[in-house]
Amino acid sequence: MNLLRKSLFTAVCLALCVVLPMAFHAIPNGGVLFSPMHFPVLLCGILTSWPFGLLCGIAGPLLSSLFTGMPGPPMLVPMMVELGSYGAAAGFMMAVVKTRNVTANVLVSLIVAMLFGRITAGVARAFIFARGSYSLPVWISSYFISCLPAIIMQLVLIPVIYKALSIAGFTERKIG
Repeated sequence: MNLLRKSLFTAVCLALCVVLPMAFHAIPNGGVLFSPMHFPVLLCGILTSWPFGLLCGIAGPLLSSLFTGMPGPPMLVPMMVELGSYGAAAGFMMAVVKTRNVTANVLVSLIVAMLFGRITAGVARAFIFARGSYSLPVWISSYFISCLPAIIMQLVLIPVIYKALSIAGFTERKIG
């Protein structure tokens, strides 16, 4: 994928980082249950590369906050850390995971990125953002239990979206 296509896809993902949360926050607790910003950031990293994924993960929450007020100031920087980690790790993993099955590459990249982002965000909260008031049970509850529907949806839908984009000729590597 050339630089122009990567840039355009990143711009679309950034727009989705603004639009999707507005739609899902109309559902009670929809932001926590569905983690709508995670989808475009993970997809951006997987389809483009780690620098574009990192950019999307950092700029997505910032733009959303500027245009919609979500996330609010207390959540903005922690979300930028978390989503930046997701985007960078997803892109990095897609570059290094080379199985013969592109669907497996996408799934491995997603799982590693999701774990890396959650660990990074948990460490950042424990030592920087909520120093002294953050615990392992709170981390497990907020990053694994309350967002379990989002985790499942991401693991199911992102490979499907990747496959659709592959069939449309948008990706370099064909799905297998």
